[in-house]
Amino acid sequence: MTNKYLILKEKYPKFIFHSFETKYLNGDLNIIFNFEIYPKLKFRPKVVIKDLEKKEFSRIEQKYLNTLVFNLGLIEAISYWKATCSPKIEILCGYLNKDQKKWWKDLILNGMGQFFFENQINFLDKNFLTIQTKSSLKFEPFPKKLNSERVLIPIGGGKDSIVTLEYFKKLKKDLVLFSLNPKEHHKKIIQISKVKEKIFVERKIDPLLLKLNKKGFLNGHTPFTAYLSFLSILLGVFKNCKFVAFSNEKSAEEGNVIYLGKVINHQYSKSKEFEEKFRKYTKSYLAKNIEYFSALRNFSDLEISPLFSQFKKYFGVFLSCNKALTLKPKKKLKWCGKCPKCLATFASLYPFLGKKVIQIFKKNLFQDPELLPIMLQLIGKEKFKPFECVGTIEENKLAFKLSLERWKKENKKLPFLLSKFQSIC
Repeated sequence: MTNKYLILKEKYPKFIFHSFETKYLNGDLNIIFNFEIYPKLKFRPKVVIKDLEKKEFSRIEQKYLNTLVFNLGLIEAISYWKATCSPKIEILCGYLNKDQKKWWKDLILNGMGQFFFENQINFLDKNFLTIQTKSSLKFEPFPKKLNSERVLIPIGGGKDSIVTLEYFKKLKKDLVLFSLNPKEHHKKIIQISKVKEKIFVERKIDPLLLKLNKKGFLNGHTPFTAYLSFLSILLGVFKNCKFVAFSNEKSAEEGNVIYLGKVINHQYSKSKEFEEKFRKYTKSYLAKNIEYFSALRNFSDLEISPLFSQFKKYFGVFLSCNKALTLKPKKKLKWCGKCPKCLATFASLYPFLGKKVIQIFKKNLFQDPELLPIMLQLIGKEKFKPFECVGTIEENKLAFKLSLERWKKENKKLPFLLSKFQSIC
């Protein structure tokens, strides 16, 4: 447990979710949350659902809108609570029953595992966190039926969501594509897909949180897919979609490292365990008739690669490199070619696309000796599996094995990484 955590925990004893506001203005739904790390640190993060038609906004009565926004606020709050990991979360704007409190604490303890590991926090201490509600206001789940032909699909920009949207296009379903803080490649994917209906959302972080990060307050990974899940349910109801189809694969089941005797999984909120818990929570507390699921749950990351390889039209625009997404908007986004996500994606696609992958990445990652430590982590030969959304260790081994076999058939001299792989596996 770090001294920093102990000091912050003592100095900031509670996190407060004061209230939330909704305002429909000029076709946009503006949502503002009011949080406080007591004492003195106050935040007003904002979510803007863009270009929402009046009839869509009117689909949800205010009391049901409050239900969905309140719960969105709870998942938003985690990003601010983590700055101090205050031992008490106090909710003043809504009521949570015993099961809900247990559900949220479970999500924090499992979904924030990487954060706890990297900050060396003892999250298993029995006094680590309590959740209290000081309001009797109870929220009801949205009760109405939704259109069974309509499917909302979040577009992350990588190969998985492309496979999902093309699958549902083939089924001739009525699709709505959703992107949060969309960048150019998200918009190009949607344009190439020729799916007409889309919805964009802007999530605006309170500047104070960014200042606290620079000052050395606690920072790190949060369960982002869980955030998208809550937001997608709200959008699904607005857009009259019975189905919300994510693109999480079975590879997400494998954890990364053991910490304090517990498996830490970077992809926890992409796992089957979370999916099942969230489905139950949704039915009970969010929207009774919406169906949340992952279309790729039974596929591994490596099994998705040949499916994606059929869709050549997306080769030049798909992108799932997290380092690239941190670049300033003015810069053209491209695969960095230096991170675990890039190498894992390159290796999983090479057996099916060959040299076309080199064209996509603009270089042959197998020739880069600096990537050797990352390869060793991906195949389980060094440290632990990288904290990235990549395949399992066994899948990564198979991806390099298949890449090696294809390379030998088409070329004479082995590139650096494949030569190293051959010598150790």
